[in-house]
Amino acid sequence: MKIRTVVAALALMTAAACGSATESPGGSAGSTAKEVRLGYFPNITHSTALVGTEKGLYAKHLGVPVKTSTFNAGPAAIEAIFSGAIDATYIGPNPAINAWAKSKGEAIKIVAGSASGGVYLVTKPEINGVADLKGKKIATPQLGNTQDVALRYWLKQNGLNTDTKGGGDVHIVPQENAQTLQTFATGDIDGAWVPEPFASRLVLESKGKILLDERELWPGKQFVITHLIVRQAWAKENPDLLKKLIEAHVEATKFINDDPAAAATTVNAAIEKLTQKPLKQEVLDSAFKNITFTNDPIASSLTGSAEHAIEVGLLEPVDLNGIYDLKILNEVLAAQGQQSIKDK
Repeated sequence: MKIRTVVAALALMTAAACGSATESPGGSAGSTAKEVRLGYFPNITHSTALVGTEKGLYAKHLGVPVKTSTFNAGPAAIEAIFSGAIDATYIGPNPAINAWAKSKGEAIKIVAGSASGGVYLVTKPEINGVADLKGKKIATPQLGNTQDVALRYWLKQNGLNTDTKGGGDVHIVPQENAQTLQTFATGDIDGAWVPEPFASRLVLESKGKILLDERELWPGKQFVITHLIVRQAWAKENPDLLKKLIEAHVEATKFINDDPAAAATTVNAAIEKLTQKPLKQEVLDSAFKNITFTNDPIASSLTGSAEHAIEVGLLEPVDLNGIYDLKILNEVLAAQGQQSIKDK
C-alpha cells in the first residue's frame, strides 16, 4: 500500500529543534531504555504535551530523562519515528494513517487520544457559502495533511473539484500556517482551512469570517485532531515506560479539563519558550475554548478521515485494523475510576 502524496515531503520537512531534556532520578524496572524521546508541535492543539512538559508530569511519572523534540508538520515527526529518533509523538490523524499504510502496520500504534475539534474554514467576509468558493484560492497547511483532506472532501461533496496542482473549481494552496496569516492579510488567498490558533488569528487579526466549523461535519461534533502514537518496537521493549507515559498523559488531560484557564496560561508559557512568540490573550482565549481535550482518540473519525483521503485520491485503500492499542490506556483509566474507551 503506497501513499500517493509526495513522499519527498518526509525528507524536506525538518524538525524545529527543541532538544530539551528533563532529568528525573531513578529508572524503570525492566526497561531497556535509558531515556524517553517525545515529540510534539508548539501548537495549541498539542496542549496535552505542552502541559505535560511544562508541569514536569512526564519526568515525574517516567523516572528516566525525557528528551523532547518539536516539529512543524506531521511528515517530519513520522520520519523521526521511522528512523528511531523518537519513541512517541503527538500528531494528527492523517500522518498516523500514512505511517501505518507505508509501514504495512509495523511502525506505529495509536495509544491515546489528545484533542478534538478546533478546525475552521475562514474566508473573506464577502464569501457567504460554498458556491462563492468557485474560482477562489483556499490555503491548507500541507498537501495531503488532515485539513487538506478535509477541505478537498467537503468541496467534492458540494460538487466542486480540486486537483493537487492548484487547479480545479477551487484552487487549493498548501502552505505553512504562518505564511497563511500573511497571504490572507495581503489578499493573496481568499480563505484557509486551518486549526487553532490560526483560525482565531485570521478572524481577530485580519477580519476573516468563519464559514464552517468542521465539528458540524462529524457525528456528535467530535473528530480527532491530535492523538498520541508510539513506535511499536519501543513499546514492545518498554511496556512499563509506555504505561508511565500514558499515566502522565492522562494526568495532563485532567489538569487541562479541571482548570482550563490555568492550563491555557501554562500552554502559552510553553509556546513562548519554544517560539519566543506567546499568543495574544484574545487569541489564546478564543482558540482554547474551541478545542476539546480528551483521552478518547475518537476512532470512528480516523476511519472517516482515511475514507475521505481515499475518495479524493490522496490515499490508496488501507486496512486500519490493529492501528489502535488502548489496553494500557484503559488500565490507567480503570485505576482512576474512569470509563474505558473503545477503539472502534
